[in-house]
Amino acid sequence: MTDPDRASPLWLVDSSIYVFRAWFTLPEAITDREGHPANAVTGFGEFLVRLLTRAAPAPVVFAFDESLGQSYRHEIYPEYKANRPPAPESLKRQFRQCRALVTALGFPAFSSPRYEADDIIGTLTARQQAAGGSVHLITADKDLTQLVGPGDLWWEFQQDRRLDARGVEKKLGVRPEQVADQLALAGDKVDNIPGVPGIGMATAARILRRFGDLDTLFADTDAVAKLHIRGARRLADLIAEHEHSVRLSRRLTGIHCDIEDLPQDLDLTPAAPDRAALTALLDQLGIDGPRRVRWEALIDRLEDNSRFKIQNSKKHDSTPLNFES
Repeated sequence: MTDPDRASPLWLVDSSIYVFRAWFTLPEAITDREGHPANAVTGFGEFLVRLLTRAAPAPVVFAFDESLGQSYRHEIYPEYKANRPPAPESLKRQFRQCRALVTALGFPAFSSPRYEADDIIGTLTARQQAAGGSVHLITADKDLTQLVGPGDLWWEFQQDRRLDARGVEKKLGVRPEQVADQLALAGDKVDNIPGVPGIGMATAARILRRFGDLDTLFADTDAVAKLHIRGARRLADLIAEHEHSVRLSRRLTGIHCDIEDLPQDLDLTPAAPDRAALTALLDQLGIDGPRRVRWEALIDRLEDNSRFKIQNSKKHDSTPLNFES
């Protein structure tokens, strides 16, 4: 993996969260030139302007979810995220436009038909950490806190909430490396992940502070009855009864950090913006007025940045990477 600036942290963007946020918060009355909804891509574009204005000179990589309904987690547990309605075609169309916007700006954007954006971010994080670098995880997903190591940040960019490893522990009650176990015990209604009935994140944190990890916990579930927790005896019985469910959940909550088919020699250096493609995309979306001025000012800044000028002949492929062998 090529790191264009070893002194700068690698910014890894959980893109889908910000696309969905714009989709749910901005009115569908925002349409493109052809009358199609453009609320998600417009909101995502505004996010990009704020993010990339602050990011320079850090390298930035975008991960998108492509594997909806068919990730390897569905092979483990077919009911994974089954409570979510399928994305409408109008949203899928805007996801493609968001991806096109990122690549036209010159930034690498990855997705996989088998792995989720979390796993792509996890793999790139592991490689960056192994090379002695650090990462900034641009997301609002608490699951990604499990990746935070020394020098790293979990960063909810819109609200400017940042957590380092100590901050994760203060916020969730467990160390980053315990977060996947915490989620497995508590379950996750959003992702339809089963846990132990009656155990929430706070109780799971208290248990893990005592036992450290799930293996130690299940080696002596009777010891849970001795904890100073209301209903500790009943809690011990429930944990023992739901061991299989928790073990299954742990396979879902853990982020896969070694996608073997994600090439090791990825070049993450930003390219020069493709102004022609960007102009066509802005025209198609009907971006006018002050918003157009802001977006074009970002393009100008990226073109003027010497880090991008040296890459003038380079264009990142906008086709999703297929990580399957």
